[in-house]
Amino acid sequence: MARDEALLHRVGDGSSPPTLRLYEWSEPTISLGYFQKYADFEQLAPPAGDMPVVRRQTGGGAILHDRELTYALVLPVAFDPIRDKPTHLYEIAHDALLEVLAANTVTASLNGVSDDSGPTRGPFFCFARRHALDVVIRDEKLAGSAQRRTRNAILQHGSIVIERRFDQQPAAVTNTPIPVLREMLPIEVAKRLGCEPQLGEWITEELELAADIQNKYAGDEWTRRT
Repeated sequence: MARDEALLHRVGDGSSPPTLRLYEWSEPTISLGYFQKYADFEQLAPPAGDMPVVRRQTGGGAILHDRELTYALVLPVAFDPIRDKPTHLYEIAHDALLEVLAANTVTASLNGVSDDSGPTRGPFFCFARRHALDVVIRDEKLAGSAQRRTRNAILQHGSIVIERRFDQQPAAVTNTPIPVLREMLPIEVAKRLGCEPQLGEWITEELELAADIQNKYAGDEWTRRT
């Protein structure tokens, strides 16, 4: 979470390029949306209620991160494809995912209809909520995204479920190997953004800023706030 926020700051001030970061989770973890109440997490029964918990910069419902691929896409607000419509980034990322899934014989689609979920209302878990641009397999949600926008940059988080071990978070699964998604998704996202994908490494300044921010995400004040 600290590294994603560091990218949000640095892409916003132009010191880091537009970035798509892909990562996995070392153990099952709950991430709370920016506006969610920690008290709602405390009411969860095990096993979810006993898992480590962190709060995201982005909104939406909580996610039980387990066997999935998570993405963080960070762009300047003035980036051409989203300059006039930041929410177009949802379509870009999800259309790219649909293309990758289709190439791997997984039939998925956009949900097409939204429920009445909002930043502070709706089911606790993101995958129990529905947005028109969610990626679904039949009536089960496979991937959803949420944003945090500053004056200068956008951070969009999304989760793509590979396998599901916990019934508390209903979700579809892809069974698509993570290495395949890691290889193909950046190509499809870059194509829709009109740029060439380039494999990058963390630079010292990004890691130093993330280290400065890390204590916030590890501490109770941020995670348990209401």
